[in-house]
Amino acid sequence: MLELLNKKQNKIYGIIAIVVAISMVASFAVYKEYFQQEVTELSYQKFLSKIEVGEVKEVHLSEASTLKGKLNSGDVFITDNPRTDNLKEMLLKQDVKVIEVNEQFTIVQIITFIVLMGGFAGLAFFLTKNNSKQASKEYDKMSSIDYSTEKKSQVNFRNVAGNEEAKNNLMEMVDFLKNPEKYQRYGARMPRGVILYGPPGTGKTLMAKALASEAGVDFLAVSGSDFVQIYAGVGAARIRSLFKSATEKEKCVIFIDEIDAIGKKRDRGGLGGSDESDRTLNALLTEMSGFKGNEGIVVLAATNRLDTLDEALLRPGRFDRQIEVGLPDLKARIEILSLYTQNRPISEDFNISALAQQTVYFSGAKLENLMNEAAIYAAREEAELITEKHIDKAFYKVIAGEEKKDRSNIAVIDRKITAYHEAGHAAVTKLLCPENRVTKVTIIPSTKGAGGFSMNIPPDKMYHTKKDMLNNIKVALAGRIVEEIIFGEDNITTGASNDIQRATEILTSMIKRFGMSNKLGMINYDVLLGQQGVDQNLVEVINKEMQKLYDETKIAIEENLPLVETIAEGLLEKETLKEEDIDGMFNGYMGKVAEIIK
Repeated sequence: MLELLNKKQNKIYGIIAIVVAISMVASFAVYKEYFQQEVTELSYQKFLSKIEVGEVKEVHLSEASTLKGKLNSGDVFITDNPRTDNLKEMLLKQDVKVIEVNEQFTIVQIITFIVLMGGFAGLAFFLTKNNSKQASKEYDKMSSIDYSTEKKSQVNFRNVAGNEEAKNNLMEMVDFLKNPEKYQRYGARMPRGVILYGPPGTGKTLMAKALASEAGVDFLAVSGSDFVQIYAGVGAARIRSLFKSATEKEKCVIFIDEIDAIGKKRDRGGLGGSDESDRTLNALLTEMSGFKGNEGIVVLAATNRLDTLDEALLRPGRFDRQIEVGLPDLKARIEILSLYTQNRPISEDFNISALAQQTVYFSGAKLENLMNEAAIYAAREEAELITEKHIDKAFYKVIAGEEKKDRSNIAVIDRKITAYHEAGHAAVTKLLCPENRVTKVTIIPSTKGAGGFSMNIPPDKMYHTKKDMLNNIKVALAGRIVEEIIFGEDNITTGASNDIQRATEILTSMIKRFGMSNKLGMINYDVLLGQQGVDQNLVEVINKEMQKLYDETKIAIEENLPLVETIAEGLLEKETLKEEDIDGMFNGYMGKVAEIIK
């Protein structure tokens, strides 16, 4: 293709060179003819003498300061122009041919001008025609889309752990592709399209690859951003190009990742269907509606934001099925970790179940990253096996970042503030959320900017109760409250910024989305307010609720301040406390409380 393009370019350059050469040769010939003739300069007296003896053949009369003429011998001469009124009459009487010209060399200039302009006109016509063809080729090139295709991929559903319901749905699609006559017998048609939705890193792309691999068909993978272009019509043209490529294959899977880039709801800001993204979406809707005769083609799409997609895209006949690919539960995490430890030298004392319980809310991609970081730590130490120590370091690196090595510049008071702050989180978690595990508390700063952190792992749950959410807010507020109690209200620090943000997000969701406020009732404020901004009444309600929770948490901490102090002293001594350390301190404290009550 590149060689052919170079040949065409060489041909164009050759034609341009020929046109320029012809123009130059013609101009040179004219110049040679009229400008490089040998000219004899005659005095006016000698000119008159030659007229008298009849040696002058012709004279060119003009308003110039000189006269040009030709002798009978063919020689060209020039002489002074007297500009007298009777000069022409005198010449005619002597049988001299008189040629009147307005300007010197007018004929020469006209010929030269015609030759040059003709050459450039031809060149301009050729270039314009060629540029038009080139522009057409460039548009065709822009409107075509590159896609990755895999027919014999090694990925299959055995490589996809967890999300069994999603896998079963897609395995049914494999049966559709392999045995279409089985379903045609009952009048069942294959779903035109399937949308996989869920949080990032849960394996949506992996499942799409597994579907194509299991069915043994081509996998045409593109991204929604490939269709987002500044040039009008290019996105729609690429959609048509993709589906044209698909129809040329007997059976295939089209996979559009991040489809929300082109499939968002229309009528945004009154633009209707006039902007480029809407044209692209309309092209996609049209192409999917025209797939009725292609039972071997299925369209898969992935998105993290199903709620933003246009309703026309989700209707039956286009994307018939919406399959959730959620975060893995405990069983799925065990399967995923088992998958990622198969080909790694793992120590025999590694407990997959314990790590799976610790990695609540981890996606499949995050679990893979965890095991990869552990492998890197082991390789860095040139250890024979990946041990619990490597996995533990990797886990906290993924969560909070790597520990800072140089801590010599940390002031004593800063260490103390961090210790009491984190002790507050740990103590309130153990007091209010007994089902949660506090697996690690540290005052070692991390590369992600944390001065310390408390690892609070909740149990796997399908729903979050109101009590759970209120307790989570109290845990978030505990660090700031301990700072106020121990160091005074004027010495509270900026270390609680993330805690305040998290507490605000939870409380706002409870009131705005989940209808858990007794004052405002079961109203979804996102629907009620839309995009109109913040309602001041809502802000006041949230502020009052937050202050109430703050006061309740402060009372609980003041009543159990010895537990906070015990944990803080342990942190100042060891810098890091593990789960068994925290449990031991809490059980010892509760034992003392029980004795006092008795």
